[in-house]
Amino acid sequence: MSASAGHDHAATVLVVVDPTSSVANESPVRWSVDYLAETLEGAGVVVRRPSGRRRDRQPDSQQDSQPDSQPDSADVLIRVAGGNAGPAESFELSRPDGADGQVSVAGADARGLAYGVLELADRVRCAEDPVAELRSTEPESKQPATPVRSILRTFTSDVEDKPWFYDRDFWSEYLTELAVNRINRFQLAFGMQYNYGHHPATENYFCFPYPFLLDVPGFDVGVGNVPAEEREANLATLRYISDEAKRRGIHFQLGLWNHADDQGEGSAPLYPVSGITPDNHAAYCAAALDLLLRECPSIDGLTMRVHYEGGIPEPDHEAFWQTVMGAVAAVGRPIEIDMHAKGVDEALLDIARGTGCRVVVSAKYWAEHQGLPYHQTTIRERERATKEPGTGLMAITAHQRRFTRYGYGDFLREGSDVGLLFRIWPGTQKVLLWADPVLAAGYGRLGTIGGALGIEWCEPLSFKGRKNTGEPNGRDPYADPALRLDGQDWRKYRYSYRLWGRLLYDPDADPEQWRRFLRAEFGDAAEAVENALAPASRVLPLVTVVHGIGASNNGYWPEMYLNMPIAGGPNADHYRGDTASPPTFGGVSSFDPSMFYRVDEYAEDVVAGRRDGRYSPMEVADWLDRLAEEAEQNLAVARDKSARADDPEFRRVAIDVAAQAGLGRFFAGKFRAGVAYALHERTGDASHLGEAVAAYRAARDAWAGVAEVTTGAYRPDLTFGDLRSEHGHWADRLPAIEEDLADLERRFGQARTAEAAAEQGPPLLPAVERIRFDHTPPPPFARGEEVRIELTPSAAFDGTVVCHYRHLNQGEDFRTVDMSVDTNADRGGDGIGTYGTSVGGNYTDSDHALVYYFTVHHPAGDAWILPGLDQTLANQPYHVIRQRQE
Repeated sequence: MSASAGHDHAATVLVVVDPTSSVANESPVRWSVDYLAETLEGAGVVVRRPSGRRRDRQPDSQQDSQPDSQPDSADVLIRVAGGNAGPAESFELSRPDGADGQVSVAGADARGLAYGVLELADRVRCAEDPVAELRSTEPESKQPATPVRSILRTFTSDVEDKPWFYDRDFWSEYLTELAVNRINRFQLAFGMQYNYGHHPATENYFCFPYPFLLDVPGFDVGVGNVPAEEREANLATLRYISDEAKRRGIHFQLGLWNHADDQGEGSAPLYPVSGITPDNHAAYCAAALDLLLRECPSIDGLTMRVHYEGGIPEPDHEAFWQTVMGAVAAVGRPIEIDMHAKGVDEALLDIARGTGCRVVVSAKYWAEHQGLPYHQTTIRERERATKEPGTGLMAITAHQRRFTRYGYGDFLREGSDVGLLFRIWPGTQKVLLWADPVLAAGYGRLGTIGGALGIEWCEPLSFKGRKNTGEPNGRDPYADPALRLDGQDWRKYRYSYRLWGRLLYDPDADPEQWRRFLRAEFGDAAEAVENALAPASRVLPLVTVVHGIGASNNGYWPEMYLNMPIAGGPNADHYRGDTASPPTFGGVSSFDPSMFYRVDEYAEDVVAGRRDGRYSPMEVADWLDRLAEEAEQNLAVARDKSARADDPEFRRVAIDVAAQAGLGRFFAGKFRAGVAYALHERTGDASHLGEAVAAYRAARDAWAGVAEVTTGAYRPDLTFGDLRSEHGHWADRLPAIEEDLADLERRFGQARTAEAAAEQGPPLLPAVERIRFDHTPPPPFARGEEVRIELTPSAAFDGTVVCHYRHLNQGEDFRTVDMSVDTNADRGGDGIGTYGTSVGGNYTDSDHALVYYFTVHHPAGDAWILPGLDQTLANQPYHVIRQRQE
């Protein structure tokens, strides 16, 4: 107890769990109460239970063994009981009769009640005076906005991942952190080291997971270099992890991403599997899965990659999955079957449905990257389905179901019995600290689009050491001994887990939920740290969306960008095959081509004196500079206010903020240079080349700054795979940038003349006032019902407005219609009418919701999108109307 409480005795908290409540006595609640007690005791507070004994202590006197449940016997009384009538996972904190010394926690179910108790524990562990913090508890009631809030951790390297896999202290702390921050699902993924058919295997530990875990009776299947004792330890460890997740109220999902015993031609696995033949492959996998689910009763679900990259060639994979999924049905307890969405068709859905299990399809959010919180308005042209039937290994995935690769595809059907979960892949941000409450809240609002279940986030450092690039102690990314994390690399990202969990649970959460953590970590610098990390963390998601150079996380790593040349030069060959041809900077498509111009497209429109409404590379450059400026200014404030600026925790943040701000400056300069070069190509004006050189020099200097701040801090080779784009250091990337800049400088020197050297500047569109339009989205509609869409300008407007609409199905194209003006809606003779159009009942007679947005075209040539992106970049730039459930 603090001195301010006016007591001479040690501070005491009495925790009373309602013995009559079945909810309050479930395992997650009992665990959460124990964790609260441990946290209080760690802060020097005495904890008592209704028995009169201190926690885990035998009575040492008659007085100790007497009932002790009266409020005046403790400084704080905490009562824990079920009884909250809210939805699943909701909880309520209250103070009976307004008493400062009493806190009641109620929950709708065990998980919700545990969250309420853990909320108190988190306040205690972050507080200077835990008892005063508890006494000041204000009443509040919380319920989840996002049903599924998941973290994926993957085993990809025997060298780097065995230490944490076997470390039970790690699991205890890690899973506790997830539970405290309301992560309700955890996937431990095996077999993501390789994509079958693309990469021959060497390091294949757990790649074909069953023989690493089980000796299956009736099958003479084994794996070399894994003795029986190690196999048994692996199974015991998996059982422990799943049990500990369950104990904390976390749904445990086992990821089985590979079912090929042999990774194909050219493979030389370190752990060769024997005993599998084409005749027994499916039967063995089914028997092994049946045994595994029985040996690990806390496994709640399975995530499986069911297209060819999981090792089962198309189109003959249906029989295999029929056999394997049949084993799930035979186990006799509820198991979730989660199929990675790529290539999933109705036949696979029917096989999964036939098990009687809950069926989920997990789709990528922004290809294999982390973008902005909204979902792609349209997918890239290369992701569209092909009409011709496919043959061979990828017959379905690469053809009729191609559009399922990098988004929600056509899976968001109204009333579907199949759930959809989004997975944020680790292509964008693998090392640098991501922590932005604004974007996290945006994901919390938009991760349930069209009734989707929520989000699974591939945690930082996912794929570290992938494809046999692991090193001893290599999962720790730091070279500087003072910054190293001693095998606890995940602790660097504790703030990230907090934002993901709590803002997916409640996008409108009180900022105190993360600010108390920052104050405990950074003291007086906490506010400035938050304000520096937030804009810095917005840089790479924005770059990823706009510069969609490669959908695969293997080939494109924006955080450590393998430079795409502006005019043709180093690395152009690397991106060939996953972007436009020829592979130059100006031709790169956005991951959302409906919202963002390509550089070359924008230059074409500038020369023609028009805009089509999409966001230009020049606007994006301005956004990036603004974000970098905010990050840099607040980092300077944080340095001034920090009393611990030399502490490793602060240094890690400062390095990562500076690096991300520098990346923002680099891409801002690169976009400006790309536009200027594209204008030169189209006009022959050498002054544009001069502008390109100046902008590119600024970009080069920014990258050099990133290389400088990260050199010595981070390992000289951060390995996430064996491609050029999957490993290295920021300093390694600088020579290609400088070579590309030198190429532009040579071109400028050759093209410059006395006349062309004059500063002419790029052609500019006339400046116009972009007036506001008022629009209220229609209410949910009945299937087959006409939907009327209207919007009204705030002032007289003689331009045109186009409505773009489609079903909530990324396999379809948008339809466009020029909206007509209703002159009868003229308000008071001021010349302002209402623009309107209708979507006919024949179009709404579908099993999908509607998506629509507007493009406003000004007579002077300007155009803009409504609703578009706001200043935060965290909103949805289009409208979605759901169907009305009758």
